[in-house]
Amino acid sequence: MDRVNFLHIGTCSWKYDSWRGIVYPESGAVNYLHEYGKHYSTVEVDQWFWSLFSGNKVVLPKRSVIAEYAASIPDDFVFGIKVPNSITLTHHYSKGKKGPLLPNPHFLSINLMQQFLKAIEPLGKHIGPLIFQFEYLNKTKMSGLDEFLSVFGEFADHLPGGFIYCLETRNRNYLQSRYFELLVKHDVYHVFLHGYYMPPIFEVYDQFRESINDLTIIRLLGSDRQEIEKQTDEDWSRIVAPKDEEISRLASMVADLRVRQVETYLYVNNHFEGSAPRTIARIEKALNGS
Repeated sequence: MDRVNFLHIGTCSWKYDSWRGIVYPESGAVNYLHEYGKHYSTVEVDQWFWSLFSGNKVVLPKRSVIAEYAASIPDDFVFGIKVPNSITLTHHYSKGKKGPLLPNPHFLSINLMQQFLKAIEPLGKHIGPLIFQFEYLNKTKMSGLDEFLSVFGEFADHLPGGFIYCLETRNRNYLQSRYFELLVKHDVYHVFLHGYYMPPIFEVYDQFRESINDLTIIRLLGSDRQEIEKQTDEDWSRIVAPKDEEISRLASMVADLRVRQVETYLYVNNHFEGSAPRTIARIEKALNGS
């Protein structure tokens, strides 16, 4: 496993009992995160993203959980942490398409961001990239790229220093030169999202390669979540949808990032091929040219 500064490889979340025999012991009680840290140098924390509830209630990480995580990992381990969606949602989620849009009063709140950073402070040096994940923003939620760049730029102006901030958009039409210029201006790094109706990350990288400097994140999520869940029956121990060509192209992209000395965080989801740990093994084999 590469624990050098250039490349950090891990999975999206880690609490999967079907990884026994791959990442975790075959049987018996297990501290999943402690065992995970023996194999990988980073993991993406998704659980604190889900933070906004009815009545505009916001739930932030519990100190007991933070302390447990800090005590379970190796000294050189880092968390890639999704910022709470109470900060990145323009409106509450609506189950019905015809239901009224309820504005989120916490949208891009610096005060709430400061509270979140305070909550995770005990993780100390284990705090890695902080990911602002935005859902697809239709015209009723955001008029377009101009408005998004304006509101996020103002927010970024006031972000506390000393952290790594990264931005993930799910609006493919936002991937323009102006978008990347804003990121560079505010020292915010791009998240390459592979899946969710976004264009292939390899094409985006080829087009905006010169805008990707210092650091980036690659998230391999896959394109059809429901189909792969049906194929696996949520047993995430085997590859069911191999993506050989995409892994080959990924290896070339990562090799170029290495040559350009761009620190890279690569997070793999079970939904990409059916088993994130087995996909990582395939990626590492491709990176080693074997």
